[in-house]
Amino acid sequence: MNPELLPDNPYLLLTPGPLSTTKTVKAAMYRDWCTWDSDYNAIVQQIREDLVRLAGDGETFTSVLMQGSGTFCVEATLTTAVPPDGRLLVIANGAYGCRIAEIARRQGIDHEFINGDECTPPDLDRIEACLQSDAAITHVAVVHCETTTGMLNPVEKIGRIVKTSGKCFIVDAMSSFGGILVDMEAVGADYLISSANKCIQGVPGFGFVIARQTVLEQTRGQARSLSLDLYDQWRTMEDHGGKWRFTSPTHVVRAFAQALGELAAEGGIETRHARYRENHRILVEGMQRLGFQPLLPAQWQSPIITAFLYPRSEDWQFQKFYEDLKSRGFVIYPGKVTDRETFRIGNIGDVHAEDMHRLIDAVGDVVNSMKR
Repeated sequence: MNPELLPDNPYLLLTPGPLSTTKTVKAAMYRDWCTWDSDYNAIVQQIREDLVRLAGDGETFTSVLMQGSGTFCVEATLTTAVPPDGRLLVIANGAYGCRIAEIARRQGIDHEFINGDECTPPDLDRIEACLQSDAAITHVAVVHCETTTGMLNPVEKIGRIVKTSGKCFIVDAMSSFGGILVDMEAVGADYLISSANKCIQGVPGFGFVIARQTVLEQTRGQARSLSLDLYDQWRTMEDHGGKWRFTSPTHVVRAFAQALGELAAEGGIETRHARYRENHRILVEGMQRLGFQPLLPAQWQSPIITAFLYPRSEDWQFQKFYEDLKSRGFVIYPGKVTDRETFRIGNIGDVHAEDMHRLIDAVGDVVNSMKR
């Protein structure tokens, strides 16, 4: 399929995923693949190897792909990694950390829940005290980039506390992996979870887990689910050269392979991170000129997605703001903070500096139209 024959999108997705993808990623889905075929399975194996390299250490870690959204992978990891006699500490400061706790509750996983303020990083002293006082805790889980607010949580500092306590460390890097350097060994992560449709800029349909192989090998027979058995999925891919246990999202996998190639061609994670940071800088400076204030202080803010406070104006209506921006070619996200009125704008995907400048111009036009 010639990518140039594909129609242009009617709008740019400024969201934390699904996100705007290149025409070449979309075009990769125009061919059908057989899940048993060696050519297709070779693509899967290459993806698995590339993911491990992006995480920092190909000798210590392995990877496994899992059908479904990123949350499927979070649930697969929790329900496979934590044994029946284990206890999970969930560290949350937003909706996605709370979702981890909800998975644990529904699956009957014994857990402790530190639910902090959405607008501040996790309390390191509280985490350390909890681990020292509760010897039953075996696993600790935290979100790296909490897209409720755009908060970038200090996983390196948390990881040092977790590993000093001798616990297994699970990092939900859903919205950060591929756009922010994450060295799993340096972080102390035993599991890192992400999804195809985030910073690697693929399309929705599967997620992936990068795991310390010696830790994953110890989970055989522990899974609470058949379809979400992370160990069995990994073992099948290992033993059968990239074969999935059940029907795999072949078109999405091929698009992801293309996206990985485009990440490398761009210059890797460091270069993509720099682009996202520049997108974020243009966004914040432009929005502040128009009277919008970010929810978080700059030192806690990720370059992935930014939450802005509603302006104090009688003319302000978020739904009208959203629809008017959409009509001008931009789709943004509603807020998710529980006690403050916010909306969010993402900086990731096939989005570049010129797009952010166009967005600021469009926001200025919409704001002026709302005052008339």
